[in-house]
Parts: sequence; structure tokens; C-alpha cells
Amino acid sequence: MKRTNVVLDGDLLDEATRVLGQKTYSGAINQALEEVTRMRKVQALAKHFGSGLWEGNLAEMRGDDPPPSPAPLSRKKSTSR
Repeated sequence: MKRTNVVLDGDLLDEATRVLGQKTYSGAINQALEEVTRMRKVQALAKHFGSGLWEGNLAEMRGDDPPPSPAPLSRKKSTSR
């Protein structure tokens, strides 16, 4: 752990501690830092969607077999009397 001195908004710190369900200010600050870091990492992933970063055939890579084609339905001829 690293010790540091920071100036924080007291009301915001109290609210964050309560909202996050923490018992200590250190716990609230650590949880808030973890959550904001995780959120930013997830947001950074979005810029890669559709970018062509990965090229390949996912079905082939997984070894998926294409589903079999359904057999055509045959109709029985009705016999009229």
C-alpha cells in the first residue's frame, strides 16, 4: 500500500463511502479507483469493434460444422375416390 496525503471534497467522500458500502475512507477510495479503472478499460475496448484488428474465420477456428440443410418436405399424394 502507498500512503499519500490528498485534499478531497468531504461531502463527496462521505457520500461515496456510504454509496459504495465501505466502512473506511480508504476502502471507498480504493473501490472507486478500481471501478473507474475497470470502466475506462472496457470503454477503450469499444474503439476496436469493427476495426478489422482481427481477421479470420471464427467458425473454422472453433471447429464448428455448418448446420445440415433441412431435407425438403415431401407431400403424400391424396387418392380421391
